[in-house]
Amino acid sequence: MNSQPSERLIVALDVASYDAARTLVETLSPYAGWFKIGSVLFTREGPRLVEEIRDRGEKVFLDLKLHDIPNTVRGAVRSACRLGIQMLTLHASGGRNMLTAACQETQSFASPPLLLAVTALTSLSNEEIHQIGVAESATRWVERLAEIAHQSGVGGLVSSTGELPMLQRKYEHRLQYVIPGIRPPDAALQDQSRTATPTKAMQAGADYIVVGRPILQAPDPIAAADAIVAEIKEALILRK
Repeated sequence: MNSQPSERLIVALDVASYDAARTLVETLSPYAGWFKIGSVLFTREGPRLVEEIRDRGEKVFLDLKLHDIPNTVRGAVRSACRLGIQMLTLHASGGRNMLTAACQETQSFASPPLLLAVTALTSLSNEEIHQIGVAESATRWVERLAEIAHQSGVGGLVSSTGELPMLQRKYEHRLQYVIPGIRPPDAALQDQSRTATPTKAMQAGADYIVVGRPILQAPDPIAAADAIVAEIKEALILRK
């Protein structure tokens, strides 16, 4: 993993058009190591945006949160690998067979993406977790899903910062940790429930943090991204 602080920052391209996304990449590429394309943008613009960012030499995190029967997910993973992306998400709740099929599919590619199992969405509160039929706490649920993912062979997990200490104790550096729901101290929570500041996430052991609206909606996105990278740098120094 690159030790440069900017390589730990993933900017979520939570915009609705190809042109807006391309402008953001051109503007923020000196300040971020990765760009995340989610389901909204990918559904609208398709592979061409992935290819454009990839051809610029930037790293692409394709955040589709795949969740289907094993054969369908296997095919989707195959298509994603052919795009030359570096990260891809799947829902851990899809189960061991689905996750294993995804991992097996990447083995035929020379430079496969890091497969990330999404545990509990950071937008979910404990109350909402109980509403969907999970009786245990968010931490316990994440622990159970993480073990399924680990046994299936995925290389990383997506969780909130709150679960990171537990995951670090259990898996240490055998998995990589990508943490969304990042909000600088002065930022609004918006639709997120389980959030953390960049400093707190990095000190807890995050390998990467995902930041969208606090950068994209800032009066000066460059300054916002630069401030987050500075936080990452300081947290990494303290973490050593």
